[in-house]
Amino acid sequence: MKIGFCLLVVFHCVLLGFTQPEPRPSTTPGTEQLAQIARKYGMFIHFGINTFCDEEWTDGTRVPSTYRPTTIDADQWIATAKEAGMKYVILVTKHEDGFCLWDSRYTDYDVGSSGNRTNVVEAVARVCQKYGIGLGLYYSLWDRHLNPDPRDTTLDKAYNSYMIDQLKELIGITHRYTPIVELWLDAGWEKQRSRWPIEAIYTTVKRLEPQCQIGVNWSIGRPDHPDPDSTWVLPTEQKTGYPIRYFPSDFRMGDPYLPANPDPKLFSHEGKLYYMPWETTVCMSQKWFYNTRDTVYKTAEQLLKLYRIATAQDNILILDCPPDRDGRLREKDRQLLFALRRLINAQPR
Repeated sequence: MKIGFCLLVVFHCVLLGFTQPEPRPSTTPGTEQLAQIARKYGMFIHFGINTFCDEEWTDGTRVPSTYRPTTIDADQWIATAKEAGMKYVILVTKHEDGFCLWDSRYTDYDVGSSGNRTNVVEAVARVCQKYGIGLGLYYSLWDRHLNPDPRDTTLDKAYNSYMIDQLKELIGITHRYTPIVELWLDAGWEKQRSRWPIEAIYTTVKRLEPQCQIGVNWSIGRPDHPDPDSTWVLPTEQKTGYPIRYFPSDFRMGDPYLPANPDPKLFSHEGKLYYMPWETTVCMSQKWFYNTRDTVYKTAEQLLKLYRIATAQDNILILDCPPDRDGRLREKDRQLLFALRRLINAQPR
């Protein structure tokens, strides 16, 4: 099975004439960027240990049995996205706590050691294939379970290899069902940029999934700051030619902010310009993960305004819909999504 998968990948790369995964300098979107822009609208699925703790960021010390959904209704998640008019979903596979939603051979801090051993990544990939919905994966660079102190550099080499191995593992799981259209990398700000293997991640993923668009949260920096690891730049402050902090990458994001108007698309690395669209990720309520105290929602009209701004100028909107402790989307989320689709469909074309 492993040999067959590798041969398939090699054949696929040769067939495409795939040689260099690094993005090419360009002032216009490439083929896969155009496909990402055309997807336009998708669903973020935050699910994991945090779902059962009423917390957004746990610290990696919760025991795996904390995760105990009564079921995993992946069909409901993806069917809802389809009915809402979304083109793809982004599943959180591993958040900053380090807990993995698949049974990984590289750690026991995963569903295989939990109260529900369902391979959520595989379940979602299978249903995405069923409904013709694109699959994106969120993966946190920082892992608070394995690397609780990001100042400790002694773990970098082993942990960087761990990340590469896990990303290969994820692609091996999903490739049986559907290609990965997007990889959403988070929490890079906890270390200096040079300590993250961004180039190795980009190259590895592109060789296995050439169409996958790869982005790192808060990827744009300031050209006039003496510290190359200076704080990220809000989208409203970004200007043409600002440097790409995490290179190579294909698109920009910085949750939960909307793009500027006009939105610059050209950013620089080593004196060359690269086209990078913006992807907005926003909560429908107030929390990314299910939380029993999360009861304040945006209205359908507010979401429509967000949709209009976020999807203009060849950009993308992702709305977060966190499954609850029963492994199902909240009915309030579903009804809001359906109401939003009706409003979108009623707009003049």
